[in-house]
Amino acid sequence: MAVPGARGEHTHGERPVPGPQSAVQRPSVRGQVLDALRRALVTGELKPGEVYSAPVLGERFGVSATPVREAMQQLALEDAVEVVPNRGFRVVERGSQEIAELAEVRALIEVPVVLRLARTLPAERWAHLRPLAEATVRAASTGCPAAYAESDRVFHGAVLSLSGNEQLVRVAEDLHRRSQWPPAGGPVRRGRTGLVADAAEHMALLEALAARDLDGVRNVVREHFAGAR
Repeated sequence: MAVPGARGEHTHGERPVPGPQSAVQRPSVRGQVLDALRRALVTGELKPGEVYSAPVLGERFGVSATPVREAMQQLALEDAVEVVPNRGFRVVERGSQEIAELAEVRALIEVPVVLRLARTLPAERWAHLRPLAEATVRAASTGCPAAYAESDRVFHGAVLSLSGNEQLVRVAEDLHRRSQWPPAGGPVRRGRTGLVADAAEHMALLEALAARDLDGVRNVVREHFAGAR
């Protein structure tokens, strides 16, 4: 999505953004704001269809509007938000069909790669990823979708990086971010129970990979992506 030169301005009657009010500190203010906005998208604090202005969000993070606009423009490039001239940025609304399509595309990309790696890599390579899988279990146990999404992204990226294909990792990461956004008009899709079940599949996947159990790998990854819909 091309980003127009419009700047987010104050939206009259705009409701305050819920969530913690901790100020973002320097250095790397833009990066910290971008991370905070991504967390807010995953948790649903930034609601699909609503317009948010850079000054109001800047007040929330304790920064000027400039790094917020810069971060929002990056999110516009990722199709997470769209610019509303002279008002701010609207969070893109996504239906369940689009989320299902994203899960399907992720499966089409990741499943063949994981199966290829299962045939070629020794068991000890998978043992190195166990701490990352365990981190997803811990994050899932908190019930925080943003914390789990980040640990899940790191785990999947580490698996795919073993292919040596950096472009694949980048494309998969973009798809992962998009698939984590909640649908319009609904709550965050998975609660703690769903997150814990999803994280457990990471552990099961590593066990199957280490054993070179191709049928087991195939079943786990397909179930994993089916559950993400």
